[in-house]
Order: sequence, then structure tokens, then C-alpha cells
Amino acid sequence: MFAVEIHEAAFAELEALRRYDRNRILDEIEEELTQGPNTVTGRKKIMEAFEPRWDQVGPVWQLSVGDFRVFYDVVEAKRLVIVRAVRKKPAHRSTEEIL
Repeated sequence: MFAVEIHEAAFAELEALRRYDRNRILDEIEEELTQGPNTVTGRKKIMEAFEPRWDQVGPVWQLSVGDFRVFYDVVEAKRLVIVRAVRKKPAHRSTEEIL
């Protein structure tokens, strides 16, 4: 099992969302990222060759939750997931454009 830490910037982004969206995202983080956060699935993928604007530990991962994208790092040695950003992805925009 992995622990989940939400970076202060991601926490602020979550707080700005409607309660329904925030709760849905937090539920998905709990379900998807505490077990196998570094396993590629239909909703989780590694962001190859992506350079984020934040410090990262290892590669950046993305979890899709409806119209939202949760960006996170996995620190395997510590069994820790660090959620770095939570963004809404408008239609017809790339992931890189929302970051």
C-alpha cells in the first residue's frame, strides 16, 4: 500500500473545485493511487518526455478522473505518491496545454 501526500499547490487546486468534483477526485485518488500507482491502466499513464513546472521525483504520472487530470510522482522506495497538480482538461486541449 502507498501513502498519498497532496502538495500544497494541488491542495489549493482541489479546494477551488466544486465539492462534488473535489470529493470524486479524492475518492479516485484513494482508490487508484494507494494500490499500484505506477501501473499503467486505461486511466493511469506515465507522461513520457514531459517536463513539468514543478520539482519531481521520477517520471510524472497522470490519472484521468472524468474531465480532470491528476498529476503525481511515485517514490517507490518510500511507498509514497505525491499529488502535484489537479487540472480540468477542456475539450480539444492537450495535457501539456493545461499545465
